[in-house]
Amino acid sequence: MVVFAGQGDARRSMELLWGPRVVAPRTGPGPKPGLSVEAIVAAAIDIADAEGMPALSMRSVGERLGRTAMALYTYVPGKTELVDLMYDRTLGELPASYSVAGGWRPAALELAGALWDLHLRHPWLLQVSPARPVLGPGEFHVQETLLRVLSETGLPLPRVRWVVSALFNVVRGSVQTAAESRQAARETGQSEEDWWDARSALLGELVPDLTARFPTVSRLGSEGEYDSSSDEPYLEREARLSFEAGLELLLDGVETAIVKASGPR
Repeated sequence: MVVFAGQGDARRSMELLWGPRVVAPRTGPGPKPGLSVEAIVAAAIDIADAEGMPALSMRSVGERLGRTAMALYTYVPGKTELVDLMYDRTLGELPASYSVAGGWRPAALELAGALWDLHLRHPWLLQVSPARPVLGPGEFHVQETLLRVLSETGLPLPRVRWVVSALFNVVRGSVQTAAESRQAARETGQSEEDWWDARSALLGELVPDLTARFPTVSRLGSEGEYDSSSDEPYLEREARLSFEAGLELLLDGVETAIVKASGPR
């Protein structure tokens, strides 16, 4: 399921993203006091965190707040604008400050880890396509934070921009596997361990020449670093290791670019 943000009324969406976050409770006729844009967005995020994006609707948010869906429309025009607000508010959770006192690389590693954690806390973020940016303060906050850290490399800012994009893609690509591993266990009712045990046993029975047919894949299985004593699910662990390895290779490449940019010595 892919959700494209930024599909509602442009002016109303941008006003909600950049305007005051708290709406004062009304004292006269109209919606019951206590309802606000922030309360609606918080309830929607709770639903998406717990049940996924398919469970999100204006009606489900209203029920969580003890209101009708119609009461919400006074504050948020519809689900499309609500998704924009949810996405942007959640990106705003990323810490803003990373010390570069020890160099840009440790700061970049810490920042990438924070992005990984953010997406695992809110896996529905991965369903919101970056093809249509929200252009809200949370999204700008993430970009500013990444650029500020990686500009410490000394590379020209246009090149830093591509490093930012590559780092974000490394995080998003790897964490999606970890998030979907958790989702699969929850939605199918079958643990990852049980799933793998059943199918690996069948592979041995039905494809006895598997090793001969796919020798390099088989070598990977025998020479891999899988720790059977770990409590971490296999795919989630593989995703984390892929993230760490991909990040290390990316930052190694950045260091090489820095050396090249400095010219011959």
